[in-house]
Amino acid sequence: MKILDWYILKRFLQTYIFVVLVIVLVVCVIDYTEKVDDFHHHNAPMNKILIDYYLNFIPYWANTISPLMVFIATVFMTSRLASRTEIIAILSSGVSFMRFLVPYIAGAIVLSVATYYLVNYVIPQANKVRIAFELEYVKDQFTYTGRNVHLKIAPNIYAYLESYNNLTNTGYKFTLEEVAGNELKQKLSADRIEWDTQKGKWALYDYKIRAIDGIRETLTPGTRMDTTLNLKPSDFDSDYSLFETFTLPELNNYIALLQSRGADGVETYLLEKYSRTTRPFAIIILSVIGVILSARKSRRGVGWQVALGFFLAFAYLLFFMLAKGVAESGNLNPMLAVWLPNIIFASIGVLLYHTIPR
Repeated sequence: MKILDWYILKRFLQTYIFVVLVIVLVVCVIDYTEKVDDFHHHNAPMNKILIDYYLNFIPYWANTISPLMVFIATVFMTSRLASRTEIIAILSSGVSFMRFLVPYIAGAIVLSVATYYLVNYVIPQANKVRIAFELEYVKDQFTYTGRNVHLKIAPNIYAYLESYNNLTNTGYKFTLEEVAGNELKQKLSADRIEWDTQKGKWALYDYKIRAIDGIRETLTPGTRMDTTLNLKPSDFDSDYSLFETFTLPELNNYIALLQSRGADGVETYLLEKYSRTTRPFAIIILSVIGVILSARKSRRGVGWQVALGFFLAFAYLLFFMLAKGVAESGNLNPMLAVWLPNIIFASIGVLLYHTIPR
């Protein structure tokens, strides 16, 4: 790293921080305008609004828009260098364009590593506080409305609930079946199942246990029985932005749990997992494309190049959201969906690089 590299790297990071702060500030103002009525309606304390919500809201949005802001910052800074003929002077001194990219790539790698760590371990912890605040002071009280719920809670063990009341942690018309192959080995039926907070167990009321051993069956009734199940009241809580509150190990465990139960909606969590990996690569790809697009001096001025940067940045975001939406519907592999925008824009970057005059 030479003096010129440090100069470009410093300007690159400074511009990125400035752009992120400006955009996040605008987002915070818009968000407060939208939610101020909810804050007043739910009597949210000001200290919680500032500390629990916005103090955790800012890093969340800064990370969310990070790839786009890196691209815009790159275009803005490089176009200014080009307008002042600094890039022409650099290349005329014998520096190749690939060598000129080095400080940009170094800065993008620094931001990528920081982004990967933040999005997988730090921001989920902040999201726990932020989303808990939203559920208490912004959203209406959640009521579980699922009917005829079927869950696989262990190998060969299947649970069923006709309905569940999350306010009282009570389920109705509960059955638990043990199946070996195609044979039913045991079936437990209960009129009501209720979570005992003191014992941390489920209490079954008015139950019957039907055990089958070949052609022999036994029926055991009872009025109450405490039992431990691979099922918790939290499984029936609101899943609003739940995937954003998981660190990477927690996300992997939850995906494994959903897959073991054969539950619907696992695509949402797979998309979150894979997008956390693709985001750092997107920063590097978009940084390189930004330099290539704005390194030439334009007669239309810096404003034109910055506007082009905004257009391409939001084109990337739109393409990413479309691919993600298709994957959530089950029509596209989640991993392919989140990597597809990077693959396409990386290909565009390679094509643009070959258009640079040698």
